[in-house]
Amino acid sequence: MAKNTVAEQFVDILVRAGVRRLYGVVGDSLNPVVDAVRRNRSLEWVHVRHEETAAFAAGAEAQLTGRLAACAGSCGPGNLHLINGLFDAHRSMAPVLALASHIPSSEIGTSYFQETHPDRLFAECSHYSELISSAQQMPRVLQTAIQHAVGRGGVSVISLPGDIAAHPAPQRSIEHALVTRRPAVRPGDAEIDALARLVDGARRVTLFCGSGTAGAHDEVMAFAERVKSPVGHALRGKEFIQFENPYDVGMSGLLGYGAAYEAMHECDLLILLGTDFPYNAFLPDDVTIVQVDVRAEHLGRRSTLDLAVWGDVGETLRCLTPKVREKSDRRFLDRMLKKHSDALEGVVKAYTRKVDKHVPIHPEYVASVLDEEAADDAVFTVDTGMCNVWAARYLTPNGRRRVIGSFTHGSMANALPQAIGAQFLDRRRQVVSMSGDGGFTMLMGDFLTLVQYDLPVKVVLFNNSSLGMVELEMMVEGLPAYGTTNHNPDFAAVARAAGAYGVRVEKPKELRAALRDAFRHKGPALVDVVTDPHALSLPPKITGEQIGGFALSVGKVVLDGGVGKMVQMARANLRNVPRP
Repeated sequence: MAKNTVAEQFVDILVRAGVRRLYGVVGDSLNPVVDAVRRNRSLEWVHVRHEETAAFAAGAEAQLTGRLAACAGSCGPGNLHLINGLFDAHRSMAPVLALASHIPSSEIGTSYFQETHPDRLFAECSHYSELISSAQQMPRVLQTAIQHAVGRGGVSVISLPGDIAAHPAPQRSIEHALVTRRPAVRPGDAEIDALARLVDGARRVTLFCGSGTAGAHDEVMAFAERVKSPVGHALRGKEFIQFENPYDVGMSGLLGYGAAYEAMHECDLLILLGTDFPYNAFLPDDVTIVQVDVRAEHLGRRSTLDLAVWGDVGETLRCLTPKVREKSDRRFLDRMLKKHSDALEGVVKAYTRKVDKHVPIHPEYVASVLDEEAADDAVFTVDTGMCNVWAARYLTPNGRRRVIGSFTHGSMANALPQAIGAQFLDRRRQVVSMSGDGGFTMLMGDFLTLVQYDLPVKVVLFNNSSLGMVELEMMVEGLPAYGTTNHNPDFAAVARAAGAYGVRVEKPKELRAALRDAFRHKGPALVDVVTDPHALSLPPKITGEQIGGFALSVGKVVLDGGVGKMVQMARANLRNVPRP
């Protein structure tokens, strides 16, 4: 189509970069761009109720596809609302382009109505944040922003005054081919050879995997088999590495379980694969550590490394595995598998006793039934807080399911907005928002976005009328819970009043049927499950010597309360251990 204005040129470049939706809230400075979207059939404007939702939705879309997604906010307060979702996208390495429209260019610097300086404000949560102050800067600045977001994995922000967006597009502007995919990065031969020597020289090797193992499951399993290595994972690595994994020893970190911690501390060589695991209190300081990561800036910032390898996990292992000698000694692997199975067997009993009769409902039971009833290719979006615990322990990965959350930024209220972005990608795919009542109510207005677009998102609301994670932190610190109680309505009635399907569940025997009915419903649905706020119990063996400070207070979230189907996998893996 003809590009008569800068706004039309802006929209055309987004389309060429593969963007299919622009999430946002309209506003005066943004009007030229929104009108250009209206006239371009290749880009859809998604009208949300809060700009924070727009940023979270774009970030979820980018995480699920690996492609550029986009969001927008009008000048001043409008685009300021984007910032929390953009922080999450940036820390999740999701390629997102944010348009922060601006006040009239002639008024910048005069404390004009709604004036802020978005090019400065967004600098901390972006790889690139620039102001377009003349039409002649388009399209080079936008193209540069896109390539920063895609090439470096994260957010770019363009600040565009509304009057400049309405200007005629420059006649001889340069539009070059856009980079829309990241390349594979292979380490150098010297690093591969050095790593091979370390592996060959170690008797006990442990692999610890993060989200950088996405697409490298087969390579990790082949390497683990060759060196007889236990394989643990961080929360963001769970969906990519835990399924079909005969070497699984669970998860380490604040929500950890199983033998991952022991496997990391009792090995000779720990190899960190594609993880920027932030909790150094859980990492050993007396073993040889190698880190493999495609982001060079991640190397060594969490622990002291003996070798840093800059490269994709898949490419690195494809080069490394043929170079290392196959190990025949399985004793360390088998011992860790046995520890893992014993650890899971030890905690699984707590919520198997009359759990289907307990009122209020155990949240663990809700998560377990949800895992059984959800589709094999479902996308789960998970609220920060106790929903993280239930997702980590009860959702069963299979290579087709996806789990998205604010796992690095740790924001409340992420699940519903991220579900919006996930569902717009594919209306036929089941999308389940695992929401806490605290997070859900924070951005509850965007439940209306589900209704407005008839998005068939299923919100499963873990309603314990409290900020459960905060209460637990206070308890561990010896403080009385204060300011954590929510006085909630009947959320199912609220959903019905909004025009969606809503059902309230107060008894365990009603849960499975309620979930099935909600999943069968063709539009948006909310299942308000009243759960027990006192369902937590502390593990008997976590000590201050093992994990100190804040890690101790939240580390005690390692509950005494079951681990879903993971115990079945641990039992199956244990069958492969040779009997003496």
